[in-house]
Amino acid sequence: MNNGQEKVVYVGMSADIIHPGHLNIIHEATKLGRVVVGVLTDKAIASYKRLPYLTYEQRALIVENLKGVDEVMPQTTLDYVPNLEKVHPDYVLHGDDWKQGVQQKTRQRVIDCISKWGGKVIDIPYTQGISSSMLNQRLKEIGTTPEVRMKRLRRLIAAKPIVRIIESHSGLTGLIAEKACVVENNMKREFDGMWASSLTDSTSKGKPDIEAVDLTTRLHGLNDALEVTTKPFIYDGDTGGKPEHFIFTVRTLERLGVSAVIIEDKIGLKQNSLFGTVAVQIQDSIENFCAKIRAGKNAQITQDFMVIARCESLIAGKPMSDAIERCSAYVEAGADGIMIHSKEKSGEDIRDFCKAFRAKFPEVPLVAVPTTYNQFTEEDLASWGINVVIYANHMLRAAYPAMLNCAESILRHHRSLEASQEYCMPIREILELIPGTKN
Repeated sequence: MNNGQEKVVYVGMSADIIHPGHLNIIHEATKLGRVVVGVLTDKAIASYKRLPYLTYEQRALIVENLKGVDEVMPQTTLDYVPNLEKVHPDYVLHGDDWKQGVQQKTRQRVIDCISKWGGKVIDIPYTQGISSSMLNQRLKEIGTTPEVRMKRLRRLIAAKPIVRIIESHSGLTGLIAEKACVVENNMKREFDGMWASSLTDSTSKGKPDIEAVDLTTRLHGLNDALEVTTKPFIYDGDTGGKPEHFIFTVRTLERLGVSAVIIEDKIGLKQNSLFGTVAVQIQDSIENFCAKIRAGKNAQITQDFMVIARCESLIAGKPMSDAIERCSAYVEAGADGIMIHSKEKSGEDIRDFCKAFRAKFPEVPLVAVPTTYNQFTEEDLASWGINVVIYANHMLRAAYPAMLNCAESILRHHRSLEASQEYCMPIREILELIPGTKN
């Protein structure tokens, strides 16, 4: 306790969406002493829920200018203890909602910590009629801007142990990726963004995955998803085409608010990588592919858009040394990240690559697509040094058997009753899924 001196009051908050509940807590804190607000960093918030809309710098600036706040400091973890041991507050104030849920243990650690110097936790009654979740939902309904969406991927990579991306090939799959959520141990798990796959874009149109669907056509489907979602998109750019053409692809995607494009170091008629050495996989020269990377980087307007180089050495049956040599050159040419691909089921080649690459480039983002080595968890991949995991084709692969079974059931039973009962969601639910349909 600060006997004989002005009391110190500590308040921790995300401050992403400031509402009357926050202002009430600060108002109550000012009655007790000097108010220090610990603003949670992006990494701290992303450890238990979605990435905040505003950056830490933006949120800290807002809090600094709130009436009654005397000092702002970063709180780098959900755990208050590191900051409390620096500040030694007499009081810690928080809304009483932290008595339950994911922050219940956090509250107890605060009590245990500050009791050592006679500090006290004060739980402020929850402000009725105000919900951050409700406000978050309202913001999602409003949508986002291309600039805000584009920036989010870099922020996610910086804030999370691993960024979780799922394939989307339509507005409907985009909505699923946007809204899908499970709760584990009182913590929400959801997808961080979407992958615009050339494979699923082609397959959904009944075309082979050989770059037969042009950019303009693919952008129609991408726009459908962009219009109804807020999360970042990574675009599958195949080979990127000629450097002269890749320039315009980058500018178009950046203008739409796409966060990144991934291009692969192959040439000739595209063969899907998962065919491996069964199909002829011809890689471009290092020199030519580096020139394409530089052309893309020089074409972009902002610092937020990412050009990620996809290395096919392991797919083509080449040694690990070739993959490391190529990826090192791609990073030196300006690539913002590396996607390493493999069709091997063991995953050992990916793990070995990550170890060797991380020894040279500890900070360059690594992307993996564990379609064949899917026995490994996200935690496993993160421990290898992977920053982004892409579930590259699962939405379409899941949809096809369901639709086929439904169609065959109607043919078999001469009616749709059985298909509706076994394979179809109620029509009311699908109507309620689409924004603007529900009254």
